[in-house]
Amino acid sequence: MVSRTRVRESAIAALKAERVRDAMLSITFVGRAAISALNRRYLGHRGPTDVISFGLGRPGKRGAVIGDIYICPEIARDNAKRQGVPIGEEILRLVVHGTLHVLPPERRAPLP
Repeated sequence: MVSRTRVRESAIAALKAERVRDAMLSITFVGRAAISALNRRYLGHRGPTDVISFGLGRPGKRGAVIGDIYICPEIARDNAKRQGVPIGEEILRLVVHGTLHVLPPERRAPLP
C-alpha cells in the first residue's frame, strides 16, 4: 500500500505548507469496526468513515500542533475504487486531509 516513510513525508509536507514548525501527530490505521466506534463515540455518526482527526488542545499561533489521526484503509480502498485512483494515492490524500483537520483555525494559512 504505502510505506511508513511516505505517510510521514506527506504529513510533514502538509504541515510545512501550513507553516507549522512544531508538531506531534500520531497516524493510526484501523479497521471498519474501530473507525465506526470512534465515529459513533466522538462524532455521533453511525458506521465507518475514511478518516477521523482529533486536534488535542488549542495551542494558538506559536504552540505545537498535537493531534491524532485515524485512517481506515478498507474505506480508503472503496473510495479509491469508486474514484478510479490507486489505493496508495487515496491513503496519502487522507493523511493530508487528516493532518489539515488537526490544525486549529488560527494555524491555517490563508488561501491565496
